[in-house]
Amino acid sequence: MTWSILARDASGAFGIAIASRFFAVGALCPHAHSGAGALSTQALVNPLYGKPGLALLAEGTPAPEVVRVLVAADDGRDHRQLHVIDAQGRVGAHTGAACIDWCGHLAGPGWSVAGNMLAGPQVLTATAAAYERLATHPFAERLLAALDAGEAAGGDQRGKQAAALLIVTTEDYPALTLRVDDHDEPFLELRRLYEKSLERFVPFASCLPTKTHPAGIIDRARIEAEIERFHAARARREAR
Repeated sequence: MTWSILARDASGAFGIAIASRFFAVGALCPHAHSGAGALSTQALVNPLYGKPGLALLAEGTPAPEVVRVLVAADDGRDHRQLHVIDAQGRVGAHTGAACIDWCGHLAGPGWSVAGNMLAGPQVLTATAAAYERLATHPFAERLLAALDAGEAAGGDQRGKQAAALLIVTTEDYPALTLRVDDHDEPFLELRRLYEKSLERFVPFASCLPTKTHPAGIIDRARIEAEIERFHAARARREAR
């Protein structure tokens, strides 16, 4: 009922973009933690994979082993789909025998794509191809473009309803988390929310407390200056 792309950016950030003809797909499926990795639980989703999966990744357990451990302990494994990426960019994936066609997974350097109840394997190949082709684009935009490409290739065979984007960087809180829970055009709405986040949220978030600067930036004039600097840099990048 879902497809998603997990990726590890060259910066070390992890991201997940996910879509489904299912309400609030971003609520239960995607999980990620700074410096550890990311996973998505799909098909007959098992949200209990999230916490132990991220704990294993934080311990340095390779992604394929994380998948093996989680799936082995689950009597419903044949109905589950799970894919995982770790801090080294290694990928592990499981598509249960009882998942509904078309279902499967695909992996490459630093990324993993998996889905079920799809229009066909072209959904995954189109998603992956778009992500790889846009290597010079900002991480979030690569993930959104990948999701758009998968939808253009047929997406979820039942239609569309929800989509989400989750990105973690260096901190214990997400750098960006966006959800469209129920919408006629969830891909367009997710893109709109992303563009809206760039107006103030993303540059403001760069001023928040961090592990290396626990106080963050608290001078409001400096915060406004950082927001202006962000937009100036973005305008220069788009002008190239």
